[in-house]
This record gives sequence, structure tokens and C-alpha cells, in this order.
Amino acid sequence: MDHFDHQSGHFLEIDGASLYYEVVGQETGPALVLLHGGFGDMEDFNVLVPDLARRFRVIGVDSRGHGKSTLGGAPLTYERLQGDVERLVGQLGLDRYDILGFSDGGIVAYRMAARDSSAIRRLVTVGAHWELREDDPVREILSKVTAESWRAKFPSTYDSYQRLNPEPDFDAFAGAVVRMWLDAGPSGYPGDAVEKISCRSLIARGEDDHLASRDQISESARRIRGATALTIPGAGHAAFQDQPALFLRSLSEFLE
Repeated sequence: MDHFDHQSGHFLEIDGASLYYEVVGQETGPALVLLHGGFGDMEDFNVLVPDLARRFRVIGVDSRGHGKSTLGGAPLTYERLQGDVERLVGQLGLDRYDILGFSDGGIVAYRMAARDSSAIRRLVTVGAHWELREDDPVREILSKVTAESWRAKFPSTYDSYQRLNPEPDFDAFAGAVVRMWLDAGPSGYPGDAVEKISCRSLIARGEDDHLASRDQISESARRIRGATALTIPGAGHAAFQDQPALFLRSLSEFLE
């Protein structure tokens, strides 16, 4: 199998939610965990997975509430998503692994990599904030998102959610995601904790990303010791989808 299909995976029960995951690629290859963005699911990475599966044991997971994973009754936070992924990698017995996180998935990856006991060997983020200050204009953009506005602007992601989710309630799900985005407490963005990240790191953004500014990504690279900042020309927020060949080339060089 060289792609995610939402048919060949498994569920892991965690704190009142069923977490869906799939493993594709080389069984004995180095592990690479992929974490998608808000309102997305693991299939968002299928533009990359066939290439990555030639070398890696690729693990895809639908974040709590997304795709085939249920939301559960507890508040949705980056801290909770972090705990979910850490439980999953423990279940899979991954002593060392690489991680690629997009947007919300990148924020979770930052939190994971900042832990003293982190088993992450190499970290790649795309369009991911390490903090969201109160005066950041992106906060206002995110605060205006509603279930209705998302359905109207991104109908394909809504259709995927309705098709995949075992317990669909898009209004409740959308509200939970927006509250997570706006969380300014310790369960939210990692903030200064990114300075504790010691693994090799590649911090990427699309040239035209309206959510993750060039200054934000540059600051991330400055705060993370030895990190490399990467700008993907001709790409927006989902840079790996907009320019998959360019992104894969840079990613392959970094993961060599």
C-alpha cells in the first residue's frame, strides 16, 4: 500500500475517543509520522505518500474529531492532540521517528518535540505557528470561522467529514476546532518551549501563506537551535499540496 485510503487502518481507544490510524510503506523502514491540519484528515498527504512510502514506514493519523476519529467529550486542545499522538507512537513501539506536521499538525509536532523525553529524530513543519499573540491579525481571521462559513468555503472538506466520521456533528466539531485555535493557555501553542527543541528541524511555509507569515516562520527557525527555514515559491498555506514536487525535493534532501 502506498497511500492512505480510510479502509485499511485501525482504531485506538484513547480517553473517550476512537483514534483512527493507518500504516503504509516499508515495514522495516524508518518511521515517519504525518499530522494533518485543522478540518483535514490523513488523505491530505496522499500527494506525498507514494514517494515517502518507498523509503519510510509512514504512519497517518486522523486527529481527534477529524476524518474517521471521533471527538469524544473532552475539550479539544493541542495538548490533547499531542497526548493522542504520543499514545499512538507508544502503541506502535516507535523508539525513534521523524514527524511532519502541517498547520495544526505542526503545532502538535512542536509541542511533542519540545518535551525533554522526545523520541523525535527529525521535525518538519509546514505553515505552523509556534505562538499566536493576542494582537496577531490571524487571530481575528480564525475567530470568525463558523461551521456555516467553513461549509460554504470548503465544501469538499465538509463532504469528507460527513462521509468518514462515525459520529458526525459538524457544528460541534467546528466550534471545538476554533476554540483550540484561539486557546492562549498552556494547553495551546508551545510558545517559548520551542527553544527546548533539539532535533534537526525544517520549518517550511508557502510563499503566499496568509496564515503563517514569513516573520513568524523566521522567528521559529531562530528560536529552534540549528533549524532551517524553507519558503516554497508559488504556494499558499498548504504548500506541500500546491507545489508537491518542490516540497518533496526539499523534504527528501532534509531526510537523507
